[in-house]
Amino acid sequence: MWLIKSDEETNPDYGKSPKDRTIEELIQSSVVLLDKNSGPTSHQVSAWARDIFNLKLAGHSGTLDPAVTGVLPVALDNATKSMPVLTGLDKEYVGVMQLHKPVPEGLLRKIIQDKFLGKIIQLPPKKSAVARREREREIKFFDILEMNGQEVLFKVGCEAGTYIRKLCHDIGKALGVGAHMAELRRTRVGNFTEEQTHSLVELRDSYEIWKETGDDEKLRKILIPVEYAINHVKKVFVKDSAVENICNGAPLYPNGITRIQKEIIAGELIAVMTSKEELIALGICKMDSDEMLKRKTGISVRTDRVLMKRGVYPKL
Repeated sequence: MWLIKSDEETNPDYGKSPKDRTIEELIQSSVVLLDKNSGPTSHQVSAWARDIFNLKLAGHSGTLDPAVTGVLPVALDNATKSMPVLTGLDKEYVGVMQLHKPVPEGLLRKIIQDKFLGKIIQLPPKKSAVARREREREIKFFDILEMNGQEVLFKVGCEAGTYIRKLCHDIGKALGVGAHMAELRRTRVGNFTEEQTHSLVELRDSYEIWKETGDDEKLRKILIPVEYAINHVKKVFVKDSAVENICNGAPLYPNGITRIQKEIIAGELIAVMTSKEELIALGICKMDSDEMLKRKTGISVRTDRVLMKRGVYPKL
């Protein structure tokens, strides 16, 4: 899994592991998994989370329609810079599709199997926030859990950016009877599941308990350090001596690397980490894993978004 470029020892007292952060530091660099209820927009929910913590910034990854419930990852303050690697995660939903006329279950399953699995072409709905042009999306699976008359309970796994309401409409059109999405709940975003989510009330109460009593146990269980939230992203670890330069936006060169994750490809967005697993920045690879291991010159990673605050690491 890892390619070791340098066994240079690091200063054990240098830097701070994410698990050792103070609660104030966590609030400014974490992701919370909210269970969005029906009614508010995703933007409203993330704004309420921002206001609970008295922060300047908060942002959600993956918009849910006002009527749709479920998993909504919200990045707090500095963690909003990690959005490029959170918004592209695969999604999973459970919903109810209402057929406009009776259809044999066998025919429904056949149409889904033949036309709505794998790569499909979708035209975003008129009220979508993106340009209305056809685009390819992948449906990983579409399981019919139960069929009661013209109501179909389904579970679907799909690529980010798939419109489930449009998917239901297109299935109804392919059947020749029409259909619409009656209910929908998002149950998974990447590796984040609905069992890990918290309500806004839980978020507010845990914050107020900490402010009033100093007890941060409940709040720590809700706040996910950004490093753990982007665990799916490939990583490169660097020497302590390279950290401050990267914080100032400098690129990463081969001689600053200690450890490289295998199978990194040029052009990929990766995480640049300290020896204590702190996220310094997100960067775009200019070399693949083997090149970073073998090369001594050239730019290995172009720094794209710096998440570590400047001045945290003194120059050695």
